[in-house]
Amino acid sequence: MTNFRSTLLTAVITTCALHASAQNTCTTALGIGVGVHVVDAINGTEPLPTSCAVNGAPGTLAEWYRYTAAIDTTMRLNTDVPGAAWVDTRVHIYTGSCGSLTCLAGDDDNGSNLASLVTFTVTAGQTYIIAFDNRWTAAGFSFELAYVQPAPPPPPPPPTVITFANVSQGVSGSGYCVVDMNNDQLDDIVGTSASNVNILYQQANGTFQSVNIITTPADHVASWSIAAGDIDGNGYNDLLYGGGSGSTFMMANNTGTGFMEVSFPNYIFSQRTNMVDINNDGNLDAFVCHDVDANVAFFNDGSGNLTFNQGLLGLTCGNYGSIWTDYDNDGDIDMFVAKCGCDPVDLLMRNNGNGSFTDMAPTLGLADGHQSWSSAWGDFDNDGDMDVLIGASSSGYHKLMENNGDGTFTNITAGSGIDQFTGQSIEWTTHDFDNNGYLDILGGGGLLMNMGDMTFVQNGVSPGNGPIGDLDNDGFLDVYTTGTIRRNVGNDNNWLKIATVGVVSNSNGIGARITVETPSGTFTREVRSGDGFRYMSTMTAHFGLGEETDITSVTVRWPSGIVDVLEGISVNSTEVIVEGISTGLNATADAQLRIFPVPALDNISVTGLGNGPIPVRVLDATGRLVLRGSLQNERLDVSDLTPGAYVLQLFTPSGTSQRSFTKE
Repeated sequence: MTNFRSTLLTAVITTCALHASAQNTCTTALGIGVGVHVVDAINGTEPLPTSCAVNGAPGTLAEWYRYTAAIDTTMRLNTDVPGAAWVDTRVHIYTGSCGSLTCLAGDDDNGSNLASLVTFTVTAGQTYIIAFDNRWTAAGFSFELAYVQPAPPPPPPPPTVITFANVSQGVSGSGYCVVDMNNDQLDDIVGTSASNVNILYQQANGTFQSVNIITTPADHVASWSIAAGDIDGNGYNDLLYGGGSGSTFMMANNTGTGFMEVSFPNYIFSQRTNMVDINNDGNLDAFVCHDVDANVAFFNDGSGNLTFNQGLLGLTCGNYGSIWTDYDNDGDIDMFVAKCGCDPVDLLMRNNGNGSFTDMAPTLGLADGHQSWSSAWGDFDNDGDMDVLIGASSSGYHKLMENNGDGTFTNITAGSGIDQFTGQSIEWTTHDFDNNGYLDILGGGGLLMNMGDMTFVQNGVSPGNGPIGDLDNDGFLDVYTTGTIRRNVGNDNNWLKIATVGVVSNSNGIGARITVETPSGTFTREVRSGDGFRYMSTMTAHFGLGEETDITSVTVRWPSGIVDVLEGISVNSTEVIVEGISTGLNATADAQLRIFPVPALDNISVTGLGNGPIPVRVLDATGRLVLRGSLQNERLDVSDLTPGAYVLQLFTPSGTSQRSFTKE
């Protein structure tokens, strides 16, 4: 029964942007664009609030659509479509929101053959509700929505700013990742299946070494999405598969050479998956968009044990593309969900800093109901805050919102070039592909190049969608598509890559905010696990620097609140930054360091490092992280540890030290 349900729901959700069931109420009105559309039948039970056409009161049944205008123009709607069946129709066009609609236009018989024919004026960015009722018949028909001539001029041919070369490179399975799996600061390619994790390890010479790892069978495969991150803190990335009937964790062993699956019995129609420290306790949690119910979080107790939680981050269905970002610059991580299907109104869940979240989308103008499966969040204008592009999957309208710096947004779609781009897709991501220092947008079958003034121009070629990372270690971002690396040919622009290692924060540094300051400007990135809709892209923060040859400073604001400021970093380099250390990671052998008592009871004391707070980690005998925190006044509380042997790692400005101890 479970498999049948999964198959059925998969079929429904795959076509959520097209299926007629999405048209039966005002709140689930189907987003449409210019073109011909098919109405299967008029069977929606929500009545019209008022008739906008002649010939009496509204019918008893209705079908609902919504159109968001891309430009200021006049539209024509006609139900006499050549080659389609003849039906006597009546149409109503409204402005406003569901529950408070106002008639704009309507028609019954102005077209030929008793068809509806109506023209109406629209404003860019405004959404219009279109409804057909069963005043004359409930039979199906077709209608065309078109621009009144003259049509808007076509955009000029796009220039080619950056090019890509095809490199044949296959990885078995699906559920693709591009992420560093062995901590050598080189992005690897990962493919997964029900019983395999196939990793193409990038080598320093530009080749790949294929290693196929047999896993315990996964209850749920990565049919919809995949995320990566080190949940148990052993130094190797675990994987989270999102499937049509549930989610499976593939936990890496302490050498990164094997995986053990962990699944929960709870039913989840999993869409986008992420790994993130939701409650900011230093432990990496997981999040899953639930298509047909409230969203799901898995909370980590610090030992890699996960607890199922539902409803904290969105109570209704239709959740597709989640992304975690600090939109209000208050130091804690917030979440946006692009939605479609049964409840298509997007969510922006503000982290209140006390374990609770508040949906701010209605207040901030982000509660859109157009069909969108993902969004691209990034600092498009290099002013230190996160802007957003909400990309359409089928609604025909993309929305570009500029962050005002105070946690509010301004819609700047009109005139940005986004309003002229008609491509649609379920994947929307943002990265700097030409290394000019400005984040570009990949999606809708195109690559939109950021011109540096919040306008975008389509590149002449697009690499297509897939996980993104540097797959030849040249500082330019590539894209992996099935069987092929779309290698970024690059240019003369400079770059910087930063790999974060959390100590008090989660070990990947997911949620860290990194700012690179140069004489010519400031660039901001966030470390994320899971963007777009389906894939897992690199967690190495990438900065294009244009022609800049000097870096003034690099600042990392960690989820813990620790701030590291580094100087003397060179362009065209890859840097590893460890939380709490501002001069790099070089092991030291400090003969002055002493640890006592051994064996320890409830506390251990460490001398030789001074009284200031020092980040520490404790590993058990298997190498698993069991405690992270800070040495305060030369003391560390170990009362929660069970008796046994441990390794204490201490991170100081001069490097790292470690000592063994036992707990009785």
